[in-house]
Amino acid sequence: MVPSGTAPRILCIGIPARDLTFRVDAVPARGSKANATHLAEICGGNALNAAIAIARLGGRVAFAGPMGDARETSSGFILAQMAQEGIDTMHIVRMPDVTTPVSAIMIEPSGERTLTIYRDPALWTVELPDADRLLDGCQAVLVESRCAAFAISLCTEARRRGIPVIVGVDRAMSLQDGLLTAASHLLFSSEQVQETAGITEDGEALKRLARLTPAFLAATRGPDGTIWLNEAGELEETAAFPVQAVDTLGAGDVFHGAFTLRLAEGEGVREALRFAAAAAALKCTRHGGGQAAPQRLEVEELLQAAQLAEASRSPR
Repeated sequence: MVPSGTAPRILCIGIPARDLTFRVDAVPARGSKANATHLAEICGGNALNAAIAIARLGGRVAFAGPMGDARETSSGFILAQMAQEGIDTMHIVRMPDVTTPVSAIMIEPSGERTLTIYRDPALWTVELPDADRLLDGCQAVLVESRCAAFAISLCTEARRRGIPVIVGVDRAMSLQDGLLTAASHLLFSSEQVQETAGITEDGEALKRLARLTPAFLAATRGPDGTIWLNEAGELEETAAFPVQAVDTLGAGDVFHGAFTLRLAEGEGVREALRFAAAAAALKCTRHGGGQAAPQRLEVEELLQAAQLAEASRSPR
C-alpha cells in the first residue's frame, strides 16, 4: 500500500509521438482528398497518453524511452508538453540523428479515428538507464507492448522486486513475447486479444492466454465494457459508462493509465477497472487524444453519479 497522503510514483515506458489530428466529415476514399474542419498538434504515443492521464488523476509520473535528435522540432514540442503536465523526463534517452515518431490522424464525427505513423527503426536500439535508477521508489510500471525489445529486462527486474508491471497491448502479441510472462497485468482490446490467441471470441481468447501467462488478463470492448478473468479463472465484465463519443483517440491509453494508478494506490482490479472505465469515457467526450484526459475530480463525480443512479434503481 502507498502511505496515506503520498501520491504513488509510476514509471511509464514507451515511445512518444507528435500527433497531427484532422477532424473530417469522412475518411477520404483512396486517391481522393478532403478538407478538414479542424487541425490540432498534440503529443501522443500509448505510454505518454497514459502518463498524462496518471498525472492528471493524481499520480507522480516518470517517463523512460527513446526520443529523436535534440535538434528536432518534434522532440522539443513533446518535451515541452510533458513538462506542462508535470511528467519527469530525466530518464528519456535522446538518440542522435534519429527521428521522433510523427502521426497523421483523421477523426470522424462518430469519434472513430484513422491514422498513419512513422517510427524510425533505430528507436528500438535504445538502452534504458539503470534499473536501480528507474525503479527507485516506484509503485508500478506501465509499458507499451511494442517496447518489449528494450524493456523486458527492466520489467523482469521490477517483478522480482514485487512491483506490478502493467502492459498496455497496442497490437497483437507473439505467443513467445517475453512480456506475456514478465507482466503482472495484460490489458488488451477485443481485436488484439482475439488476434493474439487466434480465437474469435473474447472470453475464450482470454482463457487460452491464461494457460500461457500468470498475468491478470482483460480485454476492453469500447461501449460494450471490459471482459476479464478473476482469480478463480472465471469471466467477469465491467460495464462501460454511456457517453456521446466525439474522439476515441487515446481512450484505451487513458484506461491503462487510470487502471495502473488505482492499482498503485492499493485498490483491487475490480475497483481499478471501474475507475479506468470512467476515465476513458470522459476522455471520449472531448477532442485532444491523451491530452483530453480528465482530472481526478471529474472521474470521482462520474463514479458517484453512477453509484447514486444504481442505488435509485435498486428495490427497497
